[in-house]
Formats: sequence, C-alpha cells, structure tokens
Amino acid sequence: MNETTEEELNKKRNMLYYNQLIMNERRAKSAHDKKTKSAKKREGFGSQKVDFKDYLFIPDEWEGVAYTIYFVAIPYLVGAFFLFLFIAGASWENFQLLNLNAFPVVWLIGYEIVAICLLIWIMILYLTYDTEDDI
Repeated sequence: MNETTEEELNKKRNMLYYNQLIMNERRAKSAHDKKTKSAKKREGFGSQKVDFKDYLFIPDEWEGVAYTIYFVAIPYLVGAFFLFLFIAGASWENFQLLNLNAFPVVWLIGYEIVAICLLIWIMILYLTYDTEDDI
C-alpha cells in the first residue's frame, strides 16, 4: 500500500511538473507573439522605405547622372522662376537685366525654395500618416 501511494504521488508530481512545463511554454509563446505584434505596431512614419523612382523619372542604369541633373537643374530653374516672378515683377525686360550668370546665387535661392516645399510636403505626409495593421 505504501508503494502505490508513493507511485501515485510520483505520478501527480510528474503531471504537475509536466503541466508547469506546458504552461511556461505557452507563456513564452504568447510573450513572443505580443512582442512581434508590438514590433509591427511600432513601425512608424520614419521607418518607411523611400524610393525616389516613385516620384522622379530615372533611367535604370543612369541613376547617378539623373540625380546629379535633378540636383543641379531643379533648384536653378526654381530660383530663376522666383527671380522672374518676384524680383523682376514678371517683366521679361526687367528679368533680362538681372545677372543670371551668378549661378551659385540663383541655385541657392532655388534650393531654399525647394527645401521649404519638401519640408512642408513631408510634414503634411507625416500628419496624414495612418498606420495600417496587417492583423
């Protein structure tokens, strides 16, 4: 009788131990699932992938050349347009009197305007950003 009671106690202890192992395994799995869910939720505006090919025409093997042309031409054209509209008063005669040979000055004016526009656009995108849950 003593052996059967001892065997039953051992079985109960083994079952208790086995159940604890299963519970710990389930807890670890649920904790891992919570971490992955919270990691998915943490993806924010700043962690998005940005590809300029979505916004600019860029030939496949000419990326460096295209980026250089865009970097030089866009600010210069914006600066010249600004000078035409606001400094020359949209008068072609007054615009021709300006010295557009001062490339760095015209480029810097355009660069500042383009930078301000891009910052405003990024701020608008940030304010309208909505995280999408893939659950």
